[in-house]
Amino acid sequence: MSGAESPSSLDGVEIVLVDDAEEAAAHAASLLAEAARAGATIALSGGSTPRRAYVLAAGLEPDWSGADVWLGDERCVPAEDERANARLLRETLLAGVERAPRVHLVPTELSPDEAALAYDRALAGVHLDVALQGLGGDGHTASLFPGAPSLEVTERRAVAADAGLEPWVPRVTMTLPFLASAAHVVFLAVGADKAEPARRAFVDPPSPETPASLLRSRSGRTTAILDRAAAARLA
Repeated sequence: MSGAESPSSLDGVEIVLVDDAEEAAAHAASLLAEAARAGATIALSGGSTPRRAYVLAAGLEPDWSGADVWLGDERCVPAEDERANARLLRETLLAGVERAPRVHLVPTELSPDEAALAYDRALAGVHLDVALQGLGGDGHTASLFPGAPSLEVTERRAVAADAGLEPWVPRVTMTLPFLASAAHVVFLAVGADKAEPARRAFVDPPSPETPASLLRSRSGRTTAILDRAAAARLA
């Protein structure tokens, strides 16, 4: 079957099953383009998985001027560093649109704690419409890693976080409560290496050892866009 299958629900998570990584990126891009047209406030993730989605989203909607874009997390490296999510955004979405959104970056020129505090303050009063999330091989999402103290934070919107995986650099991440305040939380995961973490995130009971399992929209929708390889163990 080509294209997305009719969504199914799994423990409150809407599962969108597609054939492959390209279709997953296209589905995510469609959601992002729709949000941009609506002038939404959007939190975007880093990593390799969403790169194609950002390129496609720019092609679907060239005018993002009504939208606000935030980073769900960032590595504490210069903006030109190849590991920076800011650079990913600049090379994909921002390179493709005709009218750019308002982009709010983590001030990584500060120390991690100072950058997190500044980002936390900048997020005061912000209401996320969409939070696009990745899914790490260890079950992390944003820079919320298994068993990390950041999982217990309830009074902040953003905190500094130690990296649980390579590259070994400090990070700033939105917190679970703030991400859960989004009207629509969207996970994007593709590939056979995501089959086990997807099972733990969307089938198994919630656990701090799988931070993605703890993140659900409190008052809206939670969607997981998965290709067949990533969804292989959901049954």
